[in-house]
Amino acid sequence: WDRYRMAKTTTRTGQSGAVREELMMSVDSHLLVFVTGVRRVGGIDIYTPKEVEAVNGTDVKLKCTFTSTQPVSIQSVTVSWNFRPMNSGSDESVFYYQDVPYPPMLGRFKGHAVWSGDIMKRDVSITLLNVPPTFNGTYICQVRNRPDVHGSNGEIFLRVVNKVSLSEISILAAAIGGSCAVILILLSIFVAVKFYRRKHMEPDTELQPPEHVWKDQTVL
Repeated sequence: WDRYRMAKTTTRTGQSGAVREELMMSVDSHLLVFVTGVRRVGGIDIYTPKEVEAVNGTDVKLKCTFTSTQPVSIQSVTVSWNFRPMNSGSDESVFYYQDVPYPPMLGRFKGHAVWSGDIMKRDVSITLLNVPPTFNGTYICQVRNRPDVHGSNGEIFLRVVNKVSLSEISILAAAIGGSCAVILILLSIFVAVKFYRRKHMEPDTELQPPEHVWKDQTVL
């Protein structure tokens, strides 16, 4: 019985030691990964402007570029553009690219979205044509480069505004032009007044005899 208890105790001790050793190895492995970053997972970085403004009825380019830890080829990259309306409705497909561009065939973006990117230059931009106010919202750019499929998406908020009578550049140009016109008018008035005075002083000068002649006549 004593031998059986000793054997059972030895077995439990061995199993406990093995479990502790396995746990320690697991902790050491995770600690090594945390400290040294040996198990680095590749990822795609996507770059987009936060907000873009377009005038109603004009074309606007939605810029989206990316970097990847894997080699890039036309066959390895897939691109998805989606649209989220301002009223927080469900996302809508805008554009898809895999080997070749696939413009939308249905929905609000049919005939409005064209490819403007270059995969080999890491550019997956699109252009929206003749944008109406209903295009206000968030555009989501998603890029995958197999086997590099990790990474966040890019988001662009598009604001479609109505045409205004004068832009900021036009207002500035009008202000500069108005200032120049005022200066020219004042200069013209100054020259005209000076010419007028000179013209009316000349006859008086001719009628008045020279000073020395007038003195001689008085003496006589």
